[in-house]
Amino acid sequence: MSAAHDPGHVEFWVDPVCPWCWVTAKWMVEEVIPARELRVTWQPISLLVKNRPDPASEYYAPVAATHRMLRVMEAVRAAGNDGDAFALYWHLGTRIHHDRVLNTGDPVDLSAELAAIGFDPDLASAADDERWDSVIDERMQRGLDLVGADVGTPIIAFDDPDGVRRGVFGPVITRVPDRVRSLALWDAVVTLGGIDGFWELKRTRTERPDFGSRPTT
Repeated sequence: MSAAHDPGHVEFWVDPVCPWCWVTAKWMVEEVIPARELRVTWQPISLLVKNRPDPASEYYAPVAATHRMLRVMEAVRAAGNDGDAFALYWHLGTRIHHDRVLNTGDPVDLSAELAAIGFDPDLASAADDERWDSVIDERMQRGLDLVGADVGTPIIAFDDPDGVRRGVFGPVITRVPDRVRSLALWDAVVTLGGIDGFWELKRTRTERPDFGSRPTT
């Protein structure tokens, strides 16, 4: 059993650019967390660092942009708390996936985005500060140590009933289910994730993510 068994504490690794991660995050925030009274620490996973895309590829610019956002997220956490890091992720995810700010081709004004949710706009300077990369790497590695390197985001970690910390990649969902199905899905994730020897359930994706309504906060 882990030294600090805490079944109500969940970790969730995010890169703001990932649309599948955003749907899963909305599932957690809108349906699971309120019903299960979970406490979630939102952790960074940089798809720029993990996947190392060719700078000439169309994939490079978006993940490079959100790597800069993750630096700012860690600066916000250091200046405040874990809740502040989540608030910035939630805001940036809304701006990226609902307002499509990365689609304009113009750099995102991170000072303005910070000010919009009441944070110090000067923390935007962290976007260009490589010293935050070691913090991102350390936090990201904690998630990868639980699930292995052949995954992306989201990664979710929780304690099983024996107090063992477990991690899973996913669930990858197209839309947020209703409350009953959302909680059934959460319980299934926890159950399957706690079974030694269980690795994968999968079927081919046939549709793109449906983000649902735009968060109001």
